[in-house]
Amino acid sequence: MKITYTAWIKDEVGIDEEVVTLPANVANVGMLLEWLSRRGQQHERAFEFIEVVKVAVNQEYVERDHPVKDDDEVIFFPPIAGG
Repeated sequence: MKITYTAWIKDEVGIDEEVVTLPANVANVGMLLEWLSRRGQQHERAFEFIEVVKVAVNQEYVERDHPVKDDDEVIFFPPIAGG
């Protein structure tokens, strides 16, 4: 799976993107977020506010129950503020 991080998520993780192999027990976006947040201190900080992170799978915004698989492309977006 190709994962792309944007904005402050990228800053906290320290990389723009990475390729990972999903563990067998990761079946949807919510499980992916939980798994990533336990991969180390940088990922833990990046996903500290996990509930506000938006996710796109294969260029389509999805909910936490959306299934994921190893050949997906996933992008994580923090909320966009403006005024």
